[in-house]
Amino acid sequence: MNVKNQPYGGFMWIDIGQHAFQKWENNHDGYGSFEDLEGASLEDVRAFHRDYYGPNNAVLAIAGDVTPAQGFALAQKYFGGIPARPVPKGGDFTEPLNTVEKRIEQSDALAQVPALAAAWKMPDRGSRDQAPMAVLGELLAGGDASVLYQGLVKGRELALNTDVLFGLTSPWEFDGPTLFTVYTMYKPNTNADAILGAMDEEIAKIVKDGVDDATLKRVKTRLLADWNNGLESFISRADTLARLQTLWGDANVVNKIPGWIEGVTSKDIQRAASIYLVKNNRTVIDRKPVAKVAAAGAPTTPPAGTRK
Repeated sequence: MNVKNQPYGGFMWIDIGQHAFQKWENNHDGYGSFEDLEGASLEDVRAFHRDYYGPNNAVLAIAGDVTPAQGFALAQKYFGGIPARPVPKGGDFTEPLNTVEKRIEQSDALAQVPALAAAWKMPDRGSRDQAPMAVLGELLAGGDASVLYQGLVKGRELALNTDVLFGLTSPWEFDGPTLFTVYTMYKPNTNADAILGAMDEEIAKIVKDGVDDATLKRVKTRLLADWNNGLESFISRADTLARLQTLWGDANVVNKIPGWIEGVTSKDIQRAASIYLVKNNRTVIDRKPVAKVAAAGAPTTPPAGTRK
């Protein structure tokens, strides 16, 4: 009710994966639906809890004014008596990059202006291209100084804004196939082809010319600041450590990420852009206000007194 029943309805992170991925595990609506919610029985809930909420399937992170010994003692006190139980084996979620562009048009009864989401499948977690793609994403759409904001909003004056999503959380906290998504609301006097053409032009410049040292340093500094700021509070630090341990099997990745960011070169960014940010690996949703969709499909009525 508070997400899907709003303008654009989260289409850039809920809908896009349903079209970009092939396997059900990756392309179903993971956010949930009223149909599934209403169809779930109490036994379904019990079975899910039994299968996935055993202590041997959990990572517990404690951050704050506590010693390791105190932390382990508290964990033993509150969780030690819960017996371990079997966990279902996970499936194979891997998918190759896409080889054909997908274009989808949607209508939106609540939107005032059209919007577009363009998503590309990304390198696997742990790939040598993961950090270059993180830096490239920041370069392309990280704030008002980014390439796409300057190119589409300020320069060509086609778009109203630009934003970026890397998976659902960040470039570092995912496992299995994920998407890099650029999202923009655009002016009603332009169209999706113009927006995508402008994006392609900016990406092609990066592939051809790379990134100058000053810009690369600025982008890395912003990424590093965001990462470190996200670890400032105790709850965020504990949450990040738990997720990294769960996804990577190594909470110490938290200390490796800054070095990975610093190590990215212009050539790394050129390589990543040329492999992943290509048309055939792209899925696009063009989300239009209902009034605009209706107007586009309406028959043309000649002015009074005009012969056909």
